[in-house]
Amino acid sequence: MIIKQVSVFLENRAGSAEKITKILATAGVNIATFCIADGADFGILRMVLSDTEKGVKALKDAGMSVFVNDVVSAICPNETGSLASLFNHISSKGVSIEYMYAYQDGNVAKAILRPKDVELCNTIIENIK
Repeated sequence: MIIKQVSVFLENRAGSAEKITKILATAGVNIATFCIADGADFGILRMVLSDTEKGVKALKDAGMSVFVNDVVSAICPNETGSLASLFNHISSKGVSIEYMYAYQDGNVAKAILRPKDVELCNTIIENIK
């Protein structure tokens, strides 16, 4: 399924992530999943929110640099080899993944993927039998 991901640039210093999470909490927006990637001087907080529009507005109103892009949400069994199988389906069609993050939720694993071709990746995943 294609969903929206919100990315926010963070300074690499104590309290940066806390500030963003407080802004979202005050706005009543839940973070469904997130990851932080770091660089030399800044990081990028990528997240899927319960209410993308409301979250983006709250972050922008607070002066944050915010970007929204499409990502693919995939669900597969939480068992050995299922992620390898998912990647096999995607790569066999020539789609590369720029980055991903995942989490376990009971008997399934849920992954957020940022492929080069979002539409094609989504179609591949939807057609896995």
